[in-house]
Amino acid sequence: MSDSHTAPGGASHGSVKTYVTGLILSIVLTVIPFAAVMSGAFNTATTVLVIVAMAIAQILVQLVMFMHMNTKSDEGWNLTSFVFTLTILALVVGGSLWIMHHLHLNMMIG
Repeated sequence: MSDSHTAPGGASHGSVKTYVTGLILSIVLTVIPFAAVMSGAFNTATTVLVIVAMAIAQILVQLVMFMHMNTKSDEGWNLTSFVFTLTILALVVGGSLWIMHHLHLNMMIG
């Protein structure tokens, strides 16, 4: 019996080893910022940096290990659509923050 499974479209699904590795990495990447906050050993800026770095690493682990996001599956369309989604999300959030900042500046003048 094979350890890896293939979907009808040809995309490969993960093996048990991949899922267990992803689970262990996710737990480790959750415990590290928790320990950094609870120990209080770092200053605020370092703690925030650790949390952000571990959050980015956690997102990458989730995408690769559990969602099987790579350049091989579906001829790279999964990755392309994900990048497009991130771009639109950045435009919407960035534009909203820009508008709110300028509204705040205009409301404070007076």
